[in-house]
Formats: sequence, structure tokens, C-alpha cells
Amino acid sequence: MSMNAGLALTQLAPPPGSRMVVVGGCGGIGRALVTAALAAGVSVMVLDLPASIARHAPPKDVWAVTVDAADENAVASAFAQVDAAWGGLDCLVNLCGFNAEVKPAEAVDVAAWDSGIAGNLRAAFLVSRAALPLLKRAGGGSIVHVSSGIGIYGMAGYGPYAAAKGGLNALAKTLAKENAPTIRVNVVAPSLVDTAFTRGGTGRSNEDGPSAVDAANYVRNIPMARVAEPADIVGPILFLAGPASRYMTGQILHVNGGAFMP
Repeated sequence: MSMNAGLALTQLAPPPGSRMVVVGGCGGIGRALVTAALAAGVSVMVLDLPASIARHAPPKDVWAVTVDAADENAVASAFAQVDAAWGGLDCLVNLCGFNAEVKPAEAVDVAAWDSGIAGNLRAAFLVSRAALPLLKRAGGGSIVHVSSGIGIYGMAGYGPYAAAKGGLNALAKTLAKENAPTIRVNVVAPSLVDTAFTRGGTGRSNEDGPSAVDAANYVRNIPMARVAEPADIVGPILFLAGPASRYMTGQILHVNGGAFMP
């Protein structure tokens, strides 16, 4: 990925020809990101659950690889396919995340806790670890994790999710320090986005079922007066993935309509 001093700031996304892996690329944000990245001339490979790929197949020019990102062997196999196809990598975008239920921490059983931590934090660690050798082989690049403001300020009923996203924020900062200056690691932390996440997550739930979030009540606390759409998150991801953010690493970029202003 070019980082030369002649960077054209009109090119905020990764430059054409860059190789991007999107983990969770079949979700609501993922599909919007893949479309935008392709329009910018970026080569994209999607890694996602089999059920997600079956329901939301990526465009025909995007290679889709099935993976459970919380499974160490599955992640190793998936990134071996990335290596075989490309021999390197310029950008990893990790969109893994779900919250299966909303209930107080005292009512969460251990299995649900472990599942939430695995799907949100263990997965982030595994895909980062697998991507780093490919990024190094390419001479550097970027990792963008998608976290949540809940990982900073917490929210009643979201114990496993909040803990995992807080851990993800810390993991990203650690990776940023360990891999600078050639690899940058940053975080996009959205507020509520209108996707299948509110019904448990793409590939994990009835995506057409009722939302667990009272959107009308939620919006009362948003200065921008609406819930985020996937397109609202895509620009910040592409910015952090591309060379226009070349002096940013270890940062958390909050995208929340003004709901949280750290």
C-alpha cells in the first residue's frame, strides 16, 4: 500500500489494486463496505459464516471463504486460502460481532458469556494473528477492527458484548504498538446501526424477526436524530484502511451521530 509523500487526498480509500480481506463481509455493514471497496478498485475477499454467505452471497468477482472466526483451525485454513490466492495482504477489516440476548449480567449463564467473548474478542485475535504475516509480506498495511461505543461506556444488558468490545479496543492498541511503523491498527466504534445485529447477528438469527432495540426511544439521545445506516460506517473504515490516515494508529474513531463525545 503506497504511503508516499505525493498522496492525493482525494483518494481516501485504499488505492486501486489493494488487497482487502473483510471478515464478516456478508453482514449489513460488510455488504456496504464490499460494494464501496470494489467501486474504488480494491480487490476483496470475504470471510464469513456459511449461513451468512448462503443468505447474502458476495458479488461474483469476490471470493467468499467460509469460516467460523472463533475457531482457530478454521481461521488458519481460511487465511491459507488468502495466502494461496494473493501471496500477501494490504488490509484486514474485522467486522465480527454479535449479541445474542439482552439481559443483566447476573442472569447470563457461563455458556452465553463464553460464546459472546469468543465471537467478538477471540475472533478478533485469531484473524489479526493470521493476517499479520501476510501484511508483513506485503511490506506493511492496515488492520481496521469494528468495535462499539458500548466497549467504552457500557450498556445495561450487554455484559459479554461490552466486555469483549472493551477487550478488542485494548487488543487493537497493543497490536498497533507491536507492529508500528509498517502496520497500522485502528478501530471504528459505531453506535447502533440498522442491521441484523439488533436481531442477534447475520447468520446467527432470524434476520427478519423483531429487533431487541427500541429504536424510537434510542434516537431521542442521538443529536443527529436517527439510527446509523451501514453506509455511515463505510467511509470511516475505508479512511482508516487507506493511506490518507497514514499517521494514525491505535486510535478509536467514534461514529455515533453525536451520542458519545469523548
